[in-house]
Amino acid sequence: MKRVGNLSVLVLPSLVLLAVMFMARTSIAGPAEDANAALDRFSAAYTANDVEALVQLYAPNAILLGTNSPVISEGREAVRAYFTNLKLAGSGNKNEIQDRRTIVVNDNAVVATGFYQFTRMSDGKPVPAPARFTVLLTKVGGQWLIAHQHSSPRAMPKN
Repeated sequence: MKRVGNLSVLVLPSLVLLAVMFMARTSIAGPAEDANAALDRFSAAYTANDVEALVQLYAPNAILLGTNSPVISEGREAVRAYFTNLKLAGSGNKNEIQDRRTIVVNDNAVVATGFYQFTRMSDGKPVPAPARFTVLLTKVGGQWLIAHQHSSPRAMPKN
C-alpha cells in the first residue's frame, strides 16, 4: 500500500500539471484563431438557415457586399434584409468554407479571404454556387464581429 501512495504522490501532480498546460494551450488563442472561429460561426449559422444568428455576427455598422446583391448593405437591418430577401430561413441552403488565408492587422482586426461553397436548394435539388470572400473582422466589446464582407461568384479554373 505504501508503494501505491508514493506512486500517487508522483502521478497526481504530474497529471494536474499536464491538465493545466493543456487548458492553457487550448484556451489561449490569438486574433487569427478567434476571428476564424467567428467566420466558422457565420458558416454554421448560414447552414442552419438562422437569419438572426447571422445578423448578430455582424457589427452594428457592418458593410456587406453580398454575392447576389446589386446594392451595398450597411448596418444590421440591411444585413437582415439581405438574408431575408435570399429567403434563407428554412431553405436548406448550406455554406462550407473550403480555403482561406488570414492576415492579422492588429489584436483587434483580422482580414480573412478565401473560397466557400454555397449550396442552394432549387426545386428540391442542391445547386452548387462556388464563391469567394474577403471579410474584415474586428473585436468589438470582446467579441469578434464582421465589419465588412465582400462575397462574389467564384470564377472556376478552365480545364
